[in-house]
Amino acid sequence: ARFVESGGGSVQAGGSLRLSCLGSGFPQFDSCMTWFRQAPGKEREGVALIDYFGITKYADFVKGRFTISRDNAKRTLYLDMTSLKPEDTAMYYCAGRPSTECNFRVSTYDFWGQGTQVTVSS
Repeated sequence: ARFVESGGGSVQAGGSLRLSCLGSGFPQFDSCMTWFRQAPGKEREGVALIDYFGITKYADFVKGRFTISRDNAKRTLYLDMTSLKPEDTAMYYCAGRPSTECNFRVSTYDFWGQGTQVTVSS
């Protein structure tokens, strides 16, 4: 499996970005797909997930600002980010788990992309 993230960049606080994650070689793309992020010196943390049934879940710190979606036909996962804050600055990763069980536990994910950097300035 291979995931390639894109769409990161530098924006000012209050701005928006759309991240994309193109998957290949992962037949279970319609199962559990999740966005994580990792800031310098911090642990990787879950941001948003979408499960096999299309149910989404968000970390409290992005609720109401970020939206996760998926186009199974295009094998692409998206993260629409609005009202960005400096504390959203991090490397953002997509990850896949061939399971109907979906969570934010990093150790349970088998497949990861290399990440795309998001930098939000004040």
